[in-house]
Order: sequence, then structure tokens, then C-alpha cells
Amino acid sequence: MSSLDGYQRFYSSCRDKPTVTGDLSDVHELAKEPLQGLKLASHAVLDTAQQRGRLKCSKCGGSRMFFCYTCCSLVGVNMQEIPVIKLPVKIDIIKHPNETDGKSTAVHAKILAPNDVTMYTYPCIPEFEKDKVVLVFPGPGAVSVQEMIQCLRDGSKNRSGDPFEKPCLKRMKGEAHAATNSAKDAQSGTPDEAQSSESRVYPLQRVVFIDSTWNQTNKISTDERLEGLLKVELKSRKTCFWRSQRGKPDTYLATIEAIYYFLKDFHQHCLGQEYTGEYDNLLFFYSYLHSLINRAKASAGKS
Repeated sequence: MSSLDGYQRFYSSCRDKPTVTGDLSDVHELAKEPLQGLKLASHAVLDTAQQRGRLKCSKCGGSRMFFCYTCCSLVGVNMQEIPVIKLPVKIDIIKHPNETDGKSTAVHAKILAPNDVTMYTYPCIPEFEKDKVVLVFPGPGAVSVQEMIQCLRDGSKNRSGDPFEKPCLKRMKGEAHAATNSAKDAQSGTPDEAQSSESRVYPLQRVVFIDSTWNQTNKISTDERLEGLLKVELKSRKTCFWRSQRGKPDTYLATIEAIYYFLKDFHQHCLGQEYTGEYDNLLFFYSYLHSLINRAKASAGKS
């Protein structure tokens, strides 16, 4: 839900580009900022594009900076200049028709992981194999990423009924250890062997995210086509999105944050691998905008 339009309006009201001064209090505040320590590709290309300003999208003609949130295409930036990320599972994003394109961070995922992310506008929803797909959405009955795989397995064994009405059993330690070893063995084989082995160990094919303001999510989350999907909640993560939603807890994440944190947890708890920044570049645009907007706000507050 990042707003380039909102940023452009705010930023244009400042005479000079915000910079980090030598004041120790400024340095201290920057050190406390979230999104620190990420392994990101260089933002130099975005610095150059930002200095150049807005350009017209070659597809729709809209005035854009960095990318066109309507066409999901880069503007003033070449594909070779930004990171492209391979994801371990496919991502489907269901966008509310009233969600303002310029406020959505879902487009970040589509641009940065184009082969693994598909976007749909509600009421368009694809058909899902419900025992191989999860919906990342908070609420009653939602499980953690750690519990997710065992729940999918239990659901696959009980297709005749509703597999998610009852709490899922905790994964046995021996089973978790065996699954981790299987995943590591898969990585040592050929790509086809690895994919086949991982599909047997982890019965997860797609992950669904809803892209909407939180006040608009109910219509999509309760759609009958999503009923029966296991819900997964990222309970311990907090948003650092600059457009806070009144009355909502800070555990309600922006779309790109939710995708990033889900994949990070999946990598650690389901694939059983140490996380070393494999998906940090999903926050390539988000972290840059976060820094620009907050520095602009700080600069405006001091003027």
C-alpha cells in the first residue's frame, strides 16, 4: 500500500531533497529505523530516477516514478538494473476493485518476482486445490507458518470433510527432523529431483494474499471460493508502513510486508534452512520509499 502519488505531493512541498545531516540525534534516529540490516541491491538506480523525476508510462501514459502501478511495469528504470527474485512458492494476490492502485504495495512483488506472482482484481479469483493452498489472513482459526504444513497434510488426508474445523495436530519432532533432512537432500540433487522431493515433503503450491484496506477485506476473505482455505496469520510481525490505518493494530501488515515475512518464516520453519537474506529484495522499493518519506517528514517538521 505504498503511495508514490502521496510521496510525490509531500516531497514536492520541500525545496530541497532531504539529506542526513551531521547532527548526532539524526544519526541516532536513523539507527533506530526499521528495515535496517537487509541485504538489498543498490538503490543507486532509484536515486538517479528520483532526481530525474516523473516520466510517462509507455503503456498507459500516466505520470509515474520508478514504476507504473497500473500496468505493473518499470518507468525510467531498466529491468536489468533491479533485482529479480525467485520464490519457493507461487503467490496469488487478490486486489479489491476499490483499492487505489497508487497506494498498493502488491505491485512491488509483481515487478520484483514476475515469474512467481500473479495479480487478480476481485471478483476474479482462480480455482484452487484447497489442500495445497493457504490464505494469509488473520482471524479465528488461523495458524502460524510453523503449523501450516502439518495442517495441509491433515487436510489432504481428510478431503471428504472440512479438514480445518478442528485444530491441527502439532508436528512431531521426529517428523519435523525428517522433513528438514528431506529438503536438504532435495537441494543436493538435480533441479527436477529437488522439485519432486520438496513437493512430497511440503504440500504447498500457492499462497494467497488479499490486497485491500483492512476495512474492505471482509468481502473478499468471506468469498465462498476462498472458504476452506487454511488461514495463516503472521502474529509476531509489526508494520512500518507510513500510511497507518486508524483503529487497526500494528500487526496488520502492508501487502509486500506480509509476503516478505511469510516467505522468511517459510524458509526457516518449513524448508528448515537458515535465512540469509534470500527474499530481502522484495523490499527493494518499499525500503527506499520508507526512507524517503520519513526523511521528508522529518525535514518538513524541522522547517
